[in-house]
Amino acid sequence: MAREVADRTELLPLLAEVFRAHGYEGATLSLIGEATGLGKGSLYHFFPGGKQQMAAEVLGEIDNWFEVNIFAPLRSSDDPAPAVAAMIAAVDGYFRSGHRVCLVGVIALGASRDMFAVQVHGYFKRWDDALSRLLARSGVNARTARQRSADALLTIQGALVLARALDDPAIFRRALADLPPRLLAKAG
Repeated sequence: MAREVADRTELLPLLAEVFRAHGYEGATLSLIGEATGLGKGSLYHFFPGGKQQMAAEVLGEIDNWFEVNIFAPLRSSDDPAPAVAAMIAAVDGYFRSGHRVCLVGVIALGASRDMFAVQVHGYFKRWDDALSRLLARSGVNARTARQRSADALLTIQGALVLARALDDPAIFRRALADLPPRLLAKAG
């Protein structure tokens, strides 16, 4: 059954879930059409650049969400405890308490990584920079702040993978709960 779409931004959440479930390589136009309710002609009408444009726009939408909800608040805060708590809450909500994989991570691990290298690198680099600078503003030396920030990203991404692999989202929630004390510990 054909679907009426007024704007291609309506399609981005549907496309994101196809890419999350199948990766870029496995997301065929048939699967994309099934998820969106659009035929190939309509898909190419909205995305003349095909699947690569679809993925790029989905990554752009994700980047925008993280900029507004994670990166900018970390950059603008001078009080690390509530900023870290807000980051944890936003991350938990975005990844649906460990039930949703990180599409940027899926792309980073797939064969299409080089095609989207700028977006993938920018996502992780801006997160790492925003968090490490927040920690440095709180009095943690720059090297320790950078290490803690990298550890936080490793924890989040690793917990998402392990929660998915073991079909146990509680792993993700535990990992998030353990992060604030590690991030905010006074340097000794």
